[in-house]
Amino acid sequence: GVVYDGSWVGEKSPIPNVGGIRKALVDALKGLGAPVIRYPGGCFADSYDWRDGVGDRAKRPRRTNFWVGVAPDSVPANSIARVEPNFFGTNEFMRFCSLTGAKPYLAANLRGLGAQVFNEWYEYCNAPAGSTTLAQLRNSGPMPSVEPFGVEFWGIGNESWGCGGNLTPEEYSQEYRRFTAAVPGYKIPHKFVGSGASSDDLNWTRGFFSNMRAKGEGMFGRVHGWGLHHYAWNTSGGRTNDWDAGKGDAVKFSNEQYYELLAVADRVNRAIDDHWAVMGEFDTKHRVKILVDEWGAWHRPGAELKPEYLLGQQNTMRDALLAALTLDIFNRQADKVSMANIAQLVNCLQSLFLTDGDKFLTTPTYHVFEMFKPHMGAQSVRAVFNAPKIGYERNGKAAQFWGLNGSASINGKDLTLTVTNPNLTETVEAKITIRGARVTSARARVLMTGDVHEHNTFTEPNAVKPYDTPIETDATSFRFGPASVTALQLTLG
Repeated sequence: GVVYDGSWVGEKSPIPNVGGIRKALVDALKGLGAPVIRYPGGCFADSYDWRDGVGDRAKRPRRTNFWVGVAPDSVPANSIARVEPNFFGTNEFMRFCSLTGAKPYLAANLRGLGAQVFNEWYEYCNAPAGSTTLAQLRNSGPMPSVEPFGVEFWGIGNESWGCGGNLTPEEYSQEYRRFTAAVPGYKIPHKFVGSGASSDDLNWTRGFFSNMRAKGEGMFGRVHGWGLHHYAWNTSGGRTNDWDAGKGDAVKFSNEQYYELLAVADRVNRAIDDHWAVMGEFDTKHRVKILVDEWGAWHRPGAELKPEYLLGQQNTMRDALLAALTLDIFNRQADKVSMANIAQLVNCLQSLFLTDGDKFLTTPTYHVFEMFKPHMGAQSVRAVFNAPKIGYERNGKAAQFWGLNGSASINGKDLTLTVTNPNLTETVEAKITIRGARVTSARARVLMTGDVHEHNTFTEPNAVKPYDTPIETDATSFRFGPASVTALQLTLG
């Protein structure tokens, strides 16, 4: 459902489209100013052969979908959820990026294909017009492109510690060096991204970086970024690798599960610090940055719009708060995190959009991204939050979660302050002190409902949406409502 029906509807579809790509999705992403989009995944990337998705669309092979194993019995055997038709390939994705204004970030198949095939994909995307057979192939099919795509970001495998090969960090570092050893430049500043760890697996990071340094400090010049994946799901007594065991429902959850999910999401802050410290043991100049190229909430099956949307789930106000606290972490950690990619875009996991045929809606998570847009291109600045902690019960024991947090950035005279109040019942009135400046104008945008289970549906697409509220310019405090996300726009004198 991410690609087929979500993004790609086909040129002949009655659904409004731009060359087969859903127009409503294009327009919404352009409004967000989405800077980069990762493709083709995800675990799917390490079973994907880019050659299947180029040239004449009618001649492209049909392949078994990597995620066929999670398809319920109600999904027909010939469904796209079970079989990948390759209607949407490299050229279609590049057109999608061009339409939305985003840069492409391609994840290469390290588990199933070799370095030579990766080099050929790189050549296909970036070789000058007409220079090679692959450059000529790029200019064929239903969406031909004479000019190169100029792809800078390349993921070297995906989750190579798991579905991407079950490698050891030592084995992966060898494969990484092989894949990046002799890639043609074409005067494009290629930025290779290592398949980093899952959450708190420091051994994977330490093993990779120590083996890279064994070949010399110059090896770190080949690593633009180090991937980090962090998913949040409800657990009973700790995390589990079982896909569904311990995961809670996307819509029906208790207060304990509400706070628990936010607490698990918040751990990405510690994970960033810990991996950064390990990376610094070997890359002492910290040339390599962290890319959190998969993050978000992962709920158990049952809330997907239709069975064909594998790993689909509904998106509530709780997910909006999770998105806000996570984006604030990335903003506070801007010296370490150079890219982050929520999983995923549409009809799967913590999506910004949901579709079904000609129906289209924006989720509460989308509204958080829209509210955080003023942070883009701005300078992260230090913000300190102090509020009473929230007490709740977890597995029958007392637990606590922070009471107020956020981040700030400045762009010229415009200061953006985003704040999350996770407290389910209490409004927090907080004094706001700005050092070295005064506020000449102020406005606030708030995302809040009376019920954190609220979500948007096709019959009620605006059940959860932000609203503007006035602020007195000389006000020294703001009341942050319960379970709310707030973006304050302050103009400084």
